[in-house]
Amino acid sequence: MVVDDEALVRSGFGLILGAAEDIEVVATASGGDALDAVREHRPDVVLLDIRMPDVDGLTVLAQLRALPAPPVVAMLTTFDTDEYVLTALQSGAAGFLLKDTEPDQLPQLVRTLAAGGVVMSSKASRSLLRTQPAAGPAAVDEEASRVERLTDRERDVLVLLAEGLSNADIGTRLHLGTGTVKDHVSAILTKLRVAGRVQAALLAQRAGLLDAGREGR
Repeated sequence: MVVDDEALVRSGFGLILGAAEDIEVVATASGGDALDAVREHRPDVVLLDIRMPDVDGLTVLAQLRALPAPPVVAMLTTFDTDEYVLTALQSGAAGFLLKDTEPDQLPQLVRTLAAGGVVMSSKASRSLLRTQPAAGPAAVDEEASRVERLTDRERDVLVLLAEGLSNADIGTRLHLGTGTVKDHVSAILTKLRVAGRVQAALLAQRAGLLDAGREGR
């Protein structure tokens, strides 16, 4: 489902995604109609504009996250340093898409979201992190101590999770069963004291694990 205040954007995303054989766009809506539309059509994934004049995207995100079985939500924005994006990610969004994303990339990004992956480039995450207030030494040390609790395998899983891979893709890369990866992800979230994959990805970025992971490959 696509939620945007501009009919042209809704139509464009709907046409692009609807052309994929394995993706059905069950509805499009403006911000004010989003909650009712989600309740009626029960989409697996919602692409949600972060800035809308009638009801802003952060308000809609909170409404959707409060549902008994909330869909996966990714925010739509026009630029990757939008200060609202970090708030959305910390509030449970599974990532974000730029509105000028190449059309041929959109279906795969939606598939990644549907499979439980994170849609957020490392470049964008670094830009977002620079918008946060600087953490004090105590906060940095506390986060570092949480990362230190991870096993080597959990760190491997965290790096791939932060790169947007789904549990199945992580399992393929590390030669692990999907159930085993799911257990590792659960342990990672618990040890890092975060609510979801995006928050874990941001913490991994702050800890320098993503750069270290790339150097090791």
